[in-house]
Amino acid sequence: MLERIATRLDSLNAETRFDVVNPSDGAIIARIPDLDAAHAEEAVVRARTAQADWAALTARERCSILRRWHDLILSAERELGEILTLEQGKPFAEAHREVSFNAAYIEWFAEEAKRAYGDVIPTSAASRRQIVIRQPVGIVGAITPWNFPSGMITRKAAPALAAGCVIILKPSDETPLSALALEVLAEEAGFPAGVFQVVTAKDPAPIASVLTGHADIRKLSFTGSTRVGKLLMQQSAATMKRLSLELGGNAPFIVFEDADIDAAVAGAMVAKFRNAGQTCICANRILLHTAIRDEFLAKFAAAADAMNVSDGFDPACDMGPMINWAAKRKVTQLVEGALSDGARRITARVPEEAGNFHPPTILTDVTSEMDIASTEIFGPVAPVFTFDTDAQAIALANDTPYGLAAYFWTRDYSRAWRMAESLEAGMIGLNDVAISGDSTPFGGVKESGMGREGSRYGLDDYLEIKYVAMGGI
Repeated sequence: MLERIATRLDSLNAETRFDVVNPSDGAIIARIPDLDAAHAEEAVVRARTAQADWAALTARERCSILRRWHDLILSAERELGEILTLEQGKPFAEAHREVSFNAAYIEWFAEEAKRAYGDVIPTSAASRRQIVIRQPVGIVGAITPWNFPSGMITRKAAPALAAGCVIILKPSDETPLSALALEVLAEEAGFPAGVFQVVTAKDPAPIASVLTGHADIRKLSFTGSTRVGKLLMQQSAATMKRLSLELGGNAPFIVFEDADIDAAVAGAMVAKFRNAGQTCICANRILLHTAIRDEFLAKFAAAADAMNVSDGFDPACDMGPMINWAAKRKVTQLVEGALSDGARRITARVPEEAGNFHPPTILTDVTSEMDIASTEIFGPVAPVFTFDTDAQAIALANDTPYGLAAYFWTRDYSRAWRMAESLEAGMIGLNDVAISGDSTPFGGVKESGMGREGSRYGLDDYLEIKYVAMGGI
């Protein structure tokens, strides 16, 4: 696959290149074209040419090409997983699952394209008929992050392409190889030129300025920080673009006194330490009822200390490195700040100065005044809080400008309903942490963004509603 990517890159007219490095050991994996705004403008020209023809295909014709893309991804599953681990660092088994799990979005939306139904509205006059049709938004710009280099792309590209939109993608400079591999396979699947384009660059700003400012691009989909999302929203205002923004999170993980403690600990291990804590729906704060605090923490700390932190290709690896030294340093500073303010570390390991690895870390005696309580940690650190009543748990959980995900563990049916309705988040996990999937809506409320990815709702974000009044009947 790397050879096929290299052949694709040789065809690009790029004066400069940037290095992609393995976060596990710092080794250079590849040198990627560092494209600029002019290249992005050229991509828009190609997309404009492709848009009308792609939208004119029937849903079944688009479905057929999407299915071929899905099948090619699965046939290259191992290679794509290896590329993902090389550039992102996560354990290979986790990378392998990401490729297959997110290929499912392509299959899902290939089928959903055939169900983009319209409506007939009962008429208000005998000589008139009133209908609603759904049409593709048009050219889509997408900007994706490094934490899920494959998944974040298919979750945007699949509904866009299924709806009849062409897409221009700017992947993270940390992890462009997964995007380029998907582009190679898309070409092999039969997507016409200009339908799915990847524009790589070290500095995202010039590319983003084209995606947000160009009048021919009718929609922008972005996954990343709330700060950048707000900036892109401002830049898109001049052309009134449709927006899908999946932004920051500060997910609470609440364990009540009646919870299955072993199941809750197992859930917390996944929700907190998956991908070294570098996911937007990670459990950012652990909220424990005082009655079960000690039992939960003893088991949680023991499980965290038993994790094998190593290179992603190590068969025994439970958790890989952080994406780079700056990310590790940010997390280390948050921990140091909390410790200096009175928090206590109950796990055994401390991070080494060199390298990008950070051990699983659990902090107790954390207060809401500490930076770590309100900051999206994006690393393998779990600050712990306690509560005594349901009302306290709800107040603690909702005390954040974010509202992406929330998790809680209880066996009380009545409490389950109350909590699900009271928590201010777009996604709720009740005794479960597997809240993401092709058939379910992914997205947040408050400063965690707008729009949904996945499910039948995800296709709506790429379709315009057009009303047609037919007179003279």
